[in-house]
Amino acid sequence: MATSPSKKPSRRCDYQGQLERVFAETRDVSNVPADDAPDQPESRTADSDSTAITTEVLKRIGESQITVPDGFTVHPRLLPQLQKRAQMASEGGIDWAMGETLAFGSLLLDGIPIRLAGQDSRRGTFGQRHAVLVDRRTAEEYTPLTHLSDDQATLYVYDSLLSEYAAMGFEYGYSVARPEALVLWEAQFGDFANGAQSIIDEFISAGEAKWGQRSSVVLLLPHGYEGQGPDHSSARLERYLAMSAEDNWTVALPSTPGNYFHLLRRQALSSRRKPLVVFTPKSMLRLRAATSAPEEFTTGTFQPVLDDPRSPDASSVRRIVLCSGKLFYDLDKARHAAGAENTAIVRIEQLYPLAADEIGRVLSSYESADDIVWVQEEPANQGAWPYIALNLPEHLDGRRLRRVSRAASASPAAGSVTSHENEQKKLLAATFS
Repeated sequence: MATSPSKKPSRRCDYQGQLERVFAETRDVSNVPADDAPDQPESRTADSDSTAITTEVLKRIGESQITVPDGFTVHPRLLPQLQKRAQMASEGGIDWAMGETLAFGSLLLDGIPIRLAGQDSRRGTFGQRHAVLVDRRTAEEYTPLTHLSDDQATLYVYDSLLSEYAAMGFEYGYSVARPEALVLWEAQFGDFANGAQSIIDEFISAGEAKWGQRSSVVLLLPHGYEGQGPDHSSARLERYLAMSAEDNWTVALPSTPGNYFHLLRRQALSSRRKPLVVFTPKSMLRLRAATSAPEEFTTGTFQPVLDDPRSPDASSVRRIVLCSGKLFYDLDKARHAAGAENTAIVRIEQLYPLAADEIGRVLSSYESADDIVWVQEEPANQGAWPYIALNLPEHLDGRRLRRVSRAASASPAAGSVTSHENEQKKLLAATFS
């Protein structure tokens, strides 16, 4: 009697079996405390605080911006920008985009792979990055940072699809699966992250607390009030600070290209695997006042607090203005116009974890100051103020902290340029009144 051949399991049963196996594995992993997680890849520097690079590396990356294959035709409007980058590397005046280029290039030379994805990330939303060049005649592509050395790490730069939820979720997963890489997701405008809020809430901010799942993914969120309306002004800084607890990530608003450079290198080289949320600028991308000297890249490390660069006479300072991000440059200009030489302006570059010791050391140098002011562009119920008001006063040695900001608002920003400019003038005047 003939026997029928054994039936193969259906695709549905096979898929169900795979799901069951993965589910069992996750239950086993969930029982392992986060502190018992495996050591990080050897490519990360565990104990070094230095994130500086050599002058040779700085110049090599600068030269890469103007070294293209024979016959490659760079667009004539772009060529001067690339030539200026090479000049910055030796003569100074390094802007935000070049600071980022130096961070990426030096990490690639250090053997750290980099993956950057986002809407229009190859060119840069504000035409500032130009990571990938396109031949004007043939449409051939060339990526300068992939030609620094024969043994460098790999760079991936992608223009993602118009779905923040899907794109950010993928990059988070990629960062978990490939811990040795620097993985970045960039919003075209900071508020675009709204579409991926569930990824931020469920995974990026809480993944380690819930499952012991570590990630060092970086979110680049353009932020700043330039009169572009409610939808393109705020990256909703207050949301990220409200979710900050248990050392779950880093939230930073660097105000100089040099400090941004060190922040990215610290993120990539450190054995401390935590997400990083960077509120990046728009108008400050090409602001002449917001540039850095080559020495800021060949020495030092990231500074969570920046004291007043004008070094005012500490004994004459009566007011200390605390702020973050590009607002510093508006305040510095307004201080000069108001003749408020008795005011020191201190920048908080890292908001979480709050650098309380560094803030305390800077404030203690101004013993005569009895007026400490937190100034922000965002409305009073938004921005960093709710977080600052809750966490900073206990570190002020009894000195009172007051706020200058826009009035509380349901909208992130005014809807017209004229309204924005009027609000900004009142904000600056109130700071030095």
